[in-house]
Amino acid sequence: MNRGVFITGTDTGIGKTLVAATLLAALNENGCPSVGMKPIASGCMQTPQGWRNDDAECLIAHSAGTPDYRLVNPYAFAEPIAPHLAASDVNVEIRLDPIVAAFAALSTNADCIVVEGVGGWAVPLSPTLMQADLARALKLPVILVVGLRLGCINHALLSARAIADEGCKLVGWIGNRIDPDMARIDDNIATLSAKLPAPCFGVLPFVSAPDPRVLAVLLREASSAISSAAYPPAR
Repeated sequence: MNRGVFITGTDTGIGKTLVAATLLAALNENGCPSVGMKPIASGCMQTPQGWRNDDAECLIAHSAGTPDYRLVNPYAFAEPIAPHLAASDVNVEIRLDPIVAAFAALSTNADCIVVEGVGGWAVPLSPTLMQADLARALKLPVILVVGLRLGCINHALLSARAIADEGCKLVGWIGNRIDPDMARIDDNIATLSAKLPAPCFGVLPFVSAPDPRVLAVLLREASSAISSAAYPPAR
């Protein structure tokens, strides 16, 4: 199984897709052919090609080559709700085997797979599966996206604790400035750096229309660590 990382977040709507796409752009610029994957997406539109999700399409746009949508997003649901509920509404139970098989297929044409999780770390995937089960099944280390706003320190520390408690390896965190008016931003970042048990790989600024290719320079440290095999798949 090739190198990869699992991108999770302190909450939903805090910029996991932007970070994942920016990391993909940085990896590909760094000479490490990389592909994005969003195994589970709720909030999809019906198209002539089937259900499609904007986040998955964004990851494809910043991936090396032209990965098959069905491999990038094996589970696509219409309603923008918790995935286990969206799946239940259409009589589907999310299973790990199809995701692991899609990951393996994507790995045949890429050196690194950037897998974006759904919502925050503790989101259920089914009555019997949690997000930690997916990260473990793919044997991937975890990068935590911290949405920089009031309350982020608590959310980040609790997420990091949960990741460790569930047997997964947190290898770094990336801040995303979702609140441009957040007070004491530098002090909050300093506190996160001091308290989180993994290094900061970068902080993305607040931009009204962000371009992952432009922001890629800010995640060179993360891309270098991954492409140099500093973080191979967990065993």
